[in-house]
Amino acid sequence: MSAAYAVKPGSITHAAASHTQASHAQASYSRATPPTTHLRLTRRGRAVFTTLAAVPLVLGAIVITVNGGMAAAEGTGGIGAAAFDYVTIEAGQSLWQLAESVAPAQDPRDVIADIVNLNQLSSEAVQPGQRLALPADY
Repeated sequence: MSAAYAVKPGSITHAAASHTQASHAQASYSRATPPTTHLRLTRRGRAVFTTLAAVPLVLGAIVITVNGGMAAAEGTGGIGAAAFDYVTIEAGQSLWQLAESVAPAQDPRDVIADIVNLNQLSSEAVQPGQRLALPADY
């Protein structure tokens, strides 16, 4: 048996055109607005991201601290321990007398200032039995 269909002239092209226009409308709509996704971080996710961000900062601080300490140690390595001559102050002896005996060609005021600075004295007064370091220049 054969089935017969009645088709009006132009109805096929019209239906195909409307179907094509609908598919173009859907395609242009989907291109114009991409689907939106919402990223939600859990407490664990925030902790992971925070840790990942903090690790380089902590490592950088450690490197700076370690290298800074090494630079300070290297800077003082070239300075040798200075050998000083020591003098014990006798009863009745003053810094002026000590300066004249240690450096007779120098101005006693300069020698006294150097002795006070080297020994970190608060004043020029000395006590019998006090042990003082003498600058290496004298």
